[in-house]
Amino acid sequence: MATAGTSGVTANRAELIAIANAVATEKMIDKGIVIEAMEDAIQRAARARYGAENDIRAKLDPVTGDLRLWRVVEVVEAVDDYFKQVNLKEAEKLQKGAVVGDYIVDPLPPIEFGRIAAQAAKQVIFQKVRDAERERQFEEFKDRMGEIITGVVKRVEFGHVVVDLGRAEGVIRRDQQIPREVVRVNDRIRSLILNVRRENRGPQIFLSRAHPDFMKKLFAQEVPEIYDGIIEIKAAARDPGSRAKIGVISHDSSIDPVGACVGMKGSRVQAVVQEMQGEKIDIIPWSPDTATFVVNALQPASVSRVVIDEEEDRIEVVVPDDQLSLAIGRRGQNVRLASQLTGKAIDILTEADASEKRQKEFAERTEMFQTELDVDETLAQLLVAEGFGALEEVAYVEVDEIASIEGFDDDLAAELQSRASEALERREAANREERRALGVEDDLAALPHLNEAMLVTLGKAGIKTLDDLADLATDELIQKKRQEQRRRAEDAPKRAEDKGGVLGEYGLSEAQGNEIIMAARAHWFADEETAGETTEASEA
Repeated sequence: MATAGTSGVTANRAELIAIANAVATEKMIDKGIVIEAMEDAIQRAARARYGAENDIRAKLDPVTGDLRLWRVVEVVEAVDDYFKQVNLKEAEKLQKGAVVGDYIVDPLPPIEFGRIAAQAAKQVIFQKVRDAERERQFEEFKDRMGEIITGVVKRVEFGHVVVDLGRAEGVIRRDQQIPREVVRVNDRIRSLILNVRRENRGPQIFLSRAHPDFMKKLFAQEVPEIYDGIIEIKAAARDPGSRAKIGVISHDSSIDPVGACVGMKGSRVQAVVQEMQGEKIDIIPWSPDTATFVVNALQPASVSRVVIDEEEDRIEVVVPDDQLSLAIGRRGQNVRLASQLTGKAIDILTEADASEKRQKEFAERTEMFQTELDVDETLAQLLVAEGFGALEEVAYVEVDEIASIEGFDDDLAAELQSRASEALERREAANREERRALGVEDDLAALPHLNEAMLVTLGKAGIKTLDDLADLATDELIQKKRQEQRRRAEDAPKRAEDKGGVLGEYGLSEAQGNEIIMAARAHWFADEETAGETTEASEA
């Protein structure tokens, strides 16, 4: 009977080790993690059997499968917890020569697993193994972001494609798929590793087929010159499933970057197009000159003139009347991709529109100079024609710059500057009066970067004290108003009006906005320091 009992135990031990080995191999995780999970499960079952208050430990030998259980108690002078502590007198009975601070190990008999205990143990082991598997996946893929990987479609859930990557699973979310692409189970699919995140549940490897970097990596695979670094893709923009643009530059003058990307009879670009489900690709030579690059980006449309507005960070592109629809593209696709490619907001105007706009600006500026500087129309027109558009420009430029205009001399230039300065002072005084009438405090006038015109704008918006201004975020103060597209279809959905920041029209930078806000908040911190000093003085 004894022999039979021993063989039963041995079989059980062997089974435990076999299970641990099988799970570790299948899930490709360390066997030690599985053994640890089993020990944890046995500990929980033992606590349920002997009392949850006890400090019970379990040890499973990974080679023989021997299982040992014991209870740990600490030797203390005064007992607080009778389950985990013992006094010196009782400790002597358990272990001769025990001293305060010792830990005594009290062996326990092995336990029989009931159905409920076995089920609970199974859950613990599964969870631990699952966590270890997810950690392994994360460690394996965290440094592979931006790579192209090939996998097999495992299933499609709610429009999201789950891809088997061999040692892990990734997901292509609906917004990262190519529109109208039909994906079936067991299809081989290439995608970009977009992101790898530590998640407790659900997918943690996110893939993409719609990202511009996916197209870049495909070109790097098809064009050896890109892989070698001779040709560089400087910018890319995509409308997934429809059209794309890439800006390329060659670091070797003997190699044509566009021709290298197209390949013999278009073989290289066609391979990329096929992978991207027939997406048309415009390959554009990149240029450090913004105007040249914008002209190239708007291909196939021809451009007459480019006007760059540095302050607004916008570009006006003038095209012939017959090229307007081509420049804009279907549903604004061409200009939208060109804007993404260059990183600039692009306005498309026809020759007639541009001429009308120029005439309107010319007339407005001429009238302003006539009124403010008290000069005749001819003189005002000459100033505008030379590029002067504001009083500040006239008041603060070098005298020589004005005197160099044909028909002007030094005396006239000096007089114009004097009148411009007086006009600015009058404007400032008028704004000051209006600001005070609105009830805006003088404390606001002491803040950096704010002039009287800005303070009037703040007053009209109901911001009249330092506290009112201090409560604003930087974006609420300086964010520029988003401009509507010049040409929109009549039935196009109307965007909610973007009012921008309170001072958005003045073109303040983010750094200036932060400085204004922090200066407005300075009195809060001064009040706190004063209150702290008062408290300290009273305590003393």
